Amino acid sequence: MARMRIGLAQLNPIVGDIEGNTRRVREMIERGADSKIDLIVFTELVITGYPPKDLVLREQFVDRNIKAVNDLAEQSRYGPTAVVGFVDRNKENKGASLYNAAAVLMDGRIATIAHKSLLPTYDVFDEHRYFEPAESTTHFELSVDGRIHRIGVTICEDAWTDESCFAGRRYRRQPVAVLGNAGVDLVINLSASPFVVGKQMYREALIANHAKSIHRPVLLVNQVGGNDELLFDGASFVCDAAGKTVHRAAAFREELSIVELVEAGNCHGTLNAYPENIASIREALVIGTRDYVRKCGFENVVLGLSGGIDSAVTCAIAVEALGADNVLGVSMPSRYSSDHSVTDALALANALGIEIRTIEIHQMHTALENELASHFEGLPPGIAEENIQARIRGNILMALSNKFGRLLLTTGNKSEIAVGYCTLYGDMCGGLAVISDLPKTTVYDLARHINAHAEREIIPQSTIEKPPSAELRHDQHDQQTLPPYDMLDAILHHYVELDESVEDIIAIGIDEQTVRRIARLVDTNEYKRKQMATGLKITSRAFGVGRRMPIAAKF
Repeated sequence: MARMRIGLAQLNPIVGDIEGNTRRVREMIERGADSKIDLIVFTELVITGYPPKDLVLREQFVDRNIKAVNDLAEQSRYGPTAVVGFVDRNKENKGASLYNAAAVLMDGRIATIAHKSLLPTYDVFDEHRYFEPAESTTHFELSVDGRIHRIGVTICEDAWTDESCFAGRRYRRQPVAVLGNAGVDLVINLSASPFVVGKQMYREALIANHAKSIHRPVLLVNQVGGNDELLFDGASFVCDAAGKTVHRAAAFREELSIVELVEAGNCHGTLNAYPENIASIREALVIGTRDYVRKCGFENVVLGLSGGIDSAVTCAIAVEALGADNVLGVSMPSRYSSDHSVTDALALANALGIEIRTIEIHQMHTALENELASHFEGLPPGIAEENIQARIRGNILMALSNKFGRLLLTTGNKSEIAVGYCTLYGDMCGGLAVISDLPKTTVYDLARHINAHAEREIIPQSTIEKPPSAELRHDQHDQQTLPPYDMLDAILHHYVELDESVEDIIAIGIDEQTVRRIARLVDTNEYKRKQMATGLKITSRAFGVGRRMPIAAKF
């Protein structure tokens, strides 16, 4: 019985590093040859890294990526057939000048090139800005032990067409179905599908439906790693002709995994477990933090430690991503800081084994108040005075970042950022917002998970249990300004992530006055979010590139 061994090569490319990405593709092909595989499939735009954004508008960049593919073709003379994602030129005098493409490298040449048919323009995607959609599907033939296998090639969105999984997105063309009708034996999909909590379940259901529909195995190879705000979880997989997931690669790490395709659409592979939701969030934030820091050329980070839940979770993620020696915590107590704020920060630092420095801000705060006293004379104290403290802390952290070349991590969560419960040029200072897409309730869940995963108390129980507070005035607590976080997060889920109207949210039974106030806060604080650090995306609708709202508007 003829068997075909297929390698699923999920790599963590660096966007723009054509030479480095090509070198790693070459190394993976060599590993595949050593493992006696017949076909190795890489991820979408692996040569350029995904998403390359406006880099593809530079002619020399595109030329270099095409040259890299031509050079790799030579290697196929001695190794397995390889399918590699890259940017191709549109040689016709109509449409966009580029294609999102996959080259089939075989016998020392480029045997064929497939172009992506369906170009997403929702959420974080804007592929029509760069690429022309293909008008037809592509397949190639591969001979293994005298048996000819007809293999259909699709690229990411080409497979995201099953209406039973994703109501609301419609395409007239169905590339997988077209390939099935053409009689292919296998469909492969080169993907760079960003991580969202719970998305893997839908990915596998989607591909399973395609496999059952065409009665052929379908294989998806997904990128892994972090590129700016986007995180990729890997977990490449294969569904057999009956729609059963028979192979799943590891999540959140580079891997060359191997599956065997035998007659009648049967496949044999290894099923790695996919982490549960809260564990997947931790792993996504860890790889996102590590990759953002490293790919931006940093080695070390610094962050403020207030003794609160947000800075504690951010710090724990940073240590898992970078190692304790590369994380510096800074405690900056003021006259309003409680004793437990300082002790909890120290306890966290000791548990994680990081260096912590304490810099008192009382004198700086008093000096600024004195300088401003005559200008504020006759006015009651308020937010302006509170924010002075946050901006002093931001200045201190930025000074340490500049002096020692450490990337500053910000610690704000999605709930607070949504309603503007944060200070521009204060606690919002920094280069990476690690937990900016985590609602406050999820931050607490993640804190408990971090302790459970470590099987010891990393984040102090007192940090988890005490009422959250910015500590910018005496006896301040978040719930003096905001509704309880479970209510706030429910409102934000419907208003931000589901784009539901105020009236729709009131109709589900949430207090009308509260809903209207929170919606107004979300709308009026867009200007702050436009100036915040890049945040790691883990939900279906994150603040940043995937949510484009006007600032000067009335709605």
